Amino acid sequence: MMKKTSAITCLFVDIGGVLLTNGWDHLARRRAVAKFKLDWAEMEERHRLTFEIHEEGKLTFEEYLSLVVFYKKRPFTRAQFRRFMCEQSKPFVDMIGMVAQLKARHGLKIVVVSNESFELNAYRIRTFKLDGFVDAFISSCFVHLRKPDVNIFRLALDIAQTEPHRVLYIENTPMFVQIAEGLGIRSILHTDYKSTHAQLLTLGLLNEEALNEEALMHANA
Repeated sequence: MMKKTSAITCLFVDIGGVLLTNGWDHLARRRAVAKFKLDWAEMEERHRLTFEIHEEGKLTFEEYLSLVVFYKKRPFTRAQFRRFMCEQSKPFVDMIGMVAQLKARHGLKIVVVSNESFELNAYRIRTFKLDGFVDAFISSCFVHLRKPDVNIFRLALDIAQTEPHRVLYIENTPMFVQIAEGLGIRSILHTDYKSTHAQLLTLGLLNEEALNEEALMHANA
């Protein structure tokens, strides 16, 4: 039973850094530069000029690759580079399990609010079966808005048909937490599973029974 947060009916959650590793961050790009022997400064400048419209769904994956990597002849193929990009995504199994448990236990509506490009977003949703427990994906590539634009949160509220005070948001970027809280959305600044778990326990969304069930699940895994 929920205690302190009985008003919470919806959970907003980020993907990169919360449910999964980041899809294509500077660390992944550094690894790409090392593997494919690219020029970091040149690639990063080209990425900087294109990534916002790419994540907003205004630049296709092939167009992005043409501008950022394949603007000159390379000794590797697009398929090889695409495969490498996809391989950078790994799941945070504990976080995925906990969010799925919150949905099952409390009937929460689960809404992703995330900045991701179309192809990577689709790959991540499919590969890690996020659509098995997420009710709606307010992904930048679908809605043509990206955080920190406050309108992506307003759109998420409209699509979820939920009032801000009934939403809890789990996000790993401080600025985005601040923006959400400015709309009246209670938020958890996610740093790791343990601290987020503790905050959910404090809020009453998890209880000792849930903790014991999780411990048993991990023991039997």
